[in-house]
Amino acid sequence: MRLTIFGCGTSTGVPVIGCHCQTCSSTDPRNKRTRSSILIQENGKNILIDTSTDLRAQSLANGIERIDAVLFTHPHADHIHGIDDLRAFNLAQGGAIPCYGGEHTIDRIRVMFDYIFREDLNDGWKPNLRTAVIDSAFELFGITVTPVEIQHGPATIFGYRFGNAAYLTDCSGIPEHSLEKLKGVELLIIGALRYKPHPTHFSIQQAIDASAALNPKRTVLTHLGHNIDYGKDNATLPKGVELAYDGLTLQI
Repeated sequence: MRLTIFGCGTSTGVPVIGCHCQTCSSTDPRNKRTRSSILIQENGKNILIDTSTDLRAQSLANGIERIDAVLFTHPHADHIHGIDDLRAFNLAQGGAIPCYGGEHTIDRIRVMFDYIFREDLNDGWKPNLRTAVIDSAFELFGITVTPVEIQHGPATIFGYRFGNAAYLTDCSGIPEHSLEKLKGVELLIIGALRYKPHPTHFSIQQAIDASAALNPKRTVLTHLGHNIDYGKDNATLPKGVELAYDGLTLQI
């Protein structure tokens, strides 16, 4: 299984508009972060997690011409507002793209992007999507996909486990029952917004602590803000823990 970090930035992206801090002014390409998303490639299929605001640019940067399914974590703008870019994949490959998520997430998507799902001859070219609500493990193209409930501040959202890998973006807490679902993961991709505590996201240290509890072979920190500089900060992390960067590929 091949995983590609499509984007590892927070909701603003990095650089942040109007900011001239060290990270935003950096020439290191690893400090140029689009909004968070990953692509899973297995059995000849491409599974996208979240349609980030930067989906078009991410797809072009990684040479992706097909999306076979989408898993949604939650309905915040930076994770769903690229949904209209799926129409280009419809044109290229034909047929509806199945989209999976929790009940609240799917309901919000169908309301926020109602033009996609209604029958109206006045609407122009739009994505052809088929939504499905999930609440337990299911098979997708030969991969067992397990939704994992995590906290995002007061909200409960989904992370996902697929095989021996897990993706937990926008995470501020992992309930005990979800830790059970994550036992044995070898690769953990987990959100770590900044060094200072935040009410709805893990800090760097909190993400490191969560990783230590699960003890994966490799941990990749994502959903990074502009307070984190790759060149300066990556080297300070514990063994087995690293910062993500856009375009990073991982094999499991």
